[in-house]
Amino acid sequence: MLLSTALIFIVSITLALLFEKIRIPGLVAMMITGIVLGPYVFDLIDARILTLSLDLRQIALIVILLRAGLSLDLKDLKKIGRPALLLSFVPATLEIIVITLFAPMLFGMTYLDAAILGTVLAAVSPAVIVPRMIKMMESGSGKDKSVPQLIMAGASIDDIFVIVLFYSLVNTSSGASFDPLALLNVPISIILGTTLGVLSSISFVALFKKIHVRDTIKVLIVFGVSFLFVVLEDVTKGFVPFSGLIGVIAFGITILKLYPVLAKRMLSKFGKIWVFAEIVLFVLVGAAVDITVIGTVGLLAIALIFIGLIGRSFGVLISLIKTKLNRKEKAFVTMSYVPKATVQAAIGSIPLALGIASGHTILAIAVLAIFITAPLGALLIDLTNKKLLKQVELRQE
Repeated sequence: MLLSTALIFIVSITLALLFEKIRIPGLVAMMITGIVLGPYVFDLIDARILTLSLDLRQIALIVILLRAGLSLDLKDLKKIGRPALLLSFVPATLEIIVITLFAPMLFGMTYLDAAILGTVLAAVSPAVIVPRMIKMMESGSGKDKSVPQLIMAGASIDDIFVIVLFYSLVNTSSGASFDPLALLNVPISIILGTTLGVLSSISFVALFKKIHVRDTIKVLIVFGVSFLFVVLEDVTKGFVPFSGLIGVIAFGITILKLYPVLAKRMLSKFGKIWVFAEIVLFVLVGAAVDITVIGTVGLLAIALIFIGLIGRSFGVLISLIKTKLNRKEKAFVTMSYVPKATVQAAIGSIPLALGIASGHTILAIAVLAIFITAPLGALLIDLTNKKLLKQVELRQE
């Protein structure tokens, strides 16, 4: 395991530094590292690490969402309420519809299998988006109209909607009837997750306003509470719809509201942790990518991915109707909704494992979507945010 860990860090960091020299996002290097060292190429990552891959990626995602929560001011959220809500489901819905219509024509699959494929592809990647939005907020890019906050909030909820729909369609494919009421689980899970996150945060802040301990201890406690949220989601699954990840975001937002000085100190700590977590996340996402299946779908899969992105882009523009954003800002939000990575790596292989007829095709297209859209979306965000958004100089405190 030590050899695998050494290779992961040395190769990914070296490649990332080289890639960034030519203005290619470091996450591309990390994904390539995972693919090359992973089980489908040289098989140099210890099986014990791969066994823990899902849990390690979950921890990295918790780091991302804690940073998001500790960065999201309630005042900004109030300004972006309606468009953020629409961005959480309208772009994904249009992408799913478009893929459901075109996939049967291109691959001869049933409309139900095409809809399952649509839900696999429709989830945007907080892992790519959130760190970049936080960096933009710290630099003042788009601050005047809270553009980074808008994207971050919408992207964080988008995945919950898509995953609920995915499992509903998979159950239908297995013989159960589709239950439209299952979609009610989305708002219920958000409300319950938010409630628990807020209440836990109030208790946390009250405790540490009275008891003074090192910030490192507070960070560890925040981690522990966040892990419990995710465990609670798994325990209550099938009984009570609850989103642990939304609880994590609400936990961070409430700390910022009630104890902003502590929130800023903790944000700095989590920023340092992210240096490690980012490598773990994207290397393991790369290791989960079976590039051997890409050749089975060819150019038609690339065409379908971009057709889906066109549908998603229309969904973004519809969500931004009657907002104060100008054309350049709307274009930036549209490009920010391109990247896909973590959800596709997590659920792309499930249809195949369940014996769904088009499972192999769904997995191949999911892998290709990660490989194309994650670096493309990251590159578009990095290269255009200063050109398309107003740069606001932040006052030093």
